[in-house]
Amino acid sequence: MNTRSRSRLRRASVVVAGLVVAAIALSGCLYAMIPAHPTSAGPTATPDTSGIAEDLKPFYGQKLSWSGCGAGMDCTTVKTPLDWEDPGKGTLDLAVVRHRATGASKGSLLTNPGGPGASGLDLIKSSLDYAVSPTLIKNYDVIGFDPRGVGSSTAVKCFDASQMDDYLYSIRPGARGSDEWTTAQKNANKDFADACEQNSDGILPYITTVNSARDMDLLRAVLGDKKLNYLGYSYGTFLGATYAELYPERVGHLVLDGALDPAVSNLDVSTTQAIGFESALRAYMADCLKGKKCPFQGTVDDAMKDLGALLASVDRSPQKNTDGRMLGADSLMTSIVAALYSQDSWSYLTQSLTAVLKGDPSVAFQLADFYNNRENGKYSDNSTEAFRAYNCMDYPLEDDAAAKAASDAKIKAEAPTIAPYWDGPDPCEQWPYPPTGKRGEIAAAGSGPILVIGTTNDPATPYTWAESLAKQLEGGILITRVGEGHTGYNKGNSCVDDAVDAYFVDGTVPDKAGIRCEK
Repeated sequence: MNTRSRSRLRRASVVVAGLVVAAIALSGCLYAMIPAHPTSAGPTATPDTSGIAEDLKPFYGQKLSWSGCGAGMDCTTVKTPLDWEDPGKGTLDLAVVRHRATGASKGSLLTNPGGPGASGLDLIKSSLDYAVSPTLIKNYDVIGFDPRGVGSSTAVKCFDASQMDDYLYSIRPGARGSDEWTTAQKNANKDFADACEQNSDGILPYITTVNSARDMDLLRAVLGDKKLNYLGYSYGTFLGATYAELYPERVGHLVLDGALDPAVSNLDVSTTQAIGFESALRAYMADCLKGKKCPFQGTVDDAMKDLGALLASVDRSPQKNTDGRMLGADSLMTSIVAALYSQDSWSYLTQSLTAVLKGDPSVAFQLADFYNNRENGKYSDNSTEAFRAYNCMDYPLEDDAAAKAASDAKIKAEAPTIAPYWDGPDPCEQWPYPPTGKRGEIAAAGSGPILVIGTTNDPATPYTWAESLAKQLEGGILITRVGEGHTGYNKGNSCVDDAVDAYFVDGTVPDKAGIRCEK
């Protein structure tokens, strides 16, 4: 795959061989059950700008004009500084959607689905009741927004659809790991980075998590809230923790679900995720072998070896899809990863692997397309571009050969099925700007209690990261969901859901020792 897996909440609609993936779908008809609200709130009152630096007061003093944008929601645009260190340099637009509380509102609740690069606007507009519980919908004005560089906000732009297809799906020449293959991969990364620089109108140096966290404080202020209430998933936990570090005195209620460890390096992220997805793949395989439709036999170890042989087979001899694309090992691995985000998608992974074993790559491509937000030859968002932009600015480049060798050895030993297809040239080596982010622990000294949720066999954000973040945060309290899949809140586990809802609504804080939720 040649890059870290994205850390994001997964919820969208895909059809796999005529079936809708249950873990990933919501239809617009559900909005009929949401009470209607006025389509426009008009301009908001002038926010309090006391204590705000003079050059930032024009931003913090914005009056927002809301207009209806469907499904009983309203939308607005907020101006934010291009460069928070030099507010006069220019501005960016932040696209914001609001679903007003169906009961008495306790204020705004900002949300982020992760990525980096996933659209918070789309999450709330299309999947409100997946993002938050009915209890929170009743008690809060739920806010979705596209961070800088993402979606409907001022966005990173790189390739058109045809170029993106070539970048994500083409088979590189030469044997995997050879000089020819490596050079081709580096050239593709360079072409992508050059296109991002050419088409993004100078915003790339400013697409960072620190800047996005500062944007969130601006949103808090112009929405009229004294403190930030926030629910962040996946990468959104890093965004939320960064906010808490910058503005601990402005932390209201923060829940960080599917946590990233802010102290781990790029190399550590890649290593841990590879092992996490191998673990999830083994859990899938154990479940698959219990059923009559599983295309594998024997023990889990036997099945994993057979899957490894299948990956090696399509790596040597890619399978042609009806649209002309060729399924190699990288695209097959992407399809596997896509299905491992949720246990509810395991049956579709079985369907995909069964078809590939028969020479039919169509279902695998549908899963890979879902991961890449591709439908009917078009890309529905710029999540791939924004993902790269944030990570290349947030993570320092690493050139420690010994650490790289140790990482390779660990992945090979603990994730042998995934290992051959996880590595490759670092795309950020070709990025046009040096990274400005630093990796280190976040304490958020002086903040109130912050809930951190970790799922024990989460492949994208492994449980150890949630444990680490909860320990780092001065007010961190760990909620453990025992189970499979990515993230833990609002997934039917009443133990997790009740703790989070009580924290947001009543201010009930779990014991510092945390909570372990078996069901």
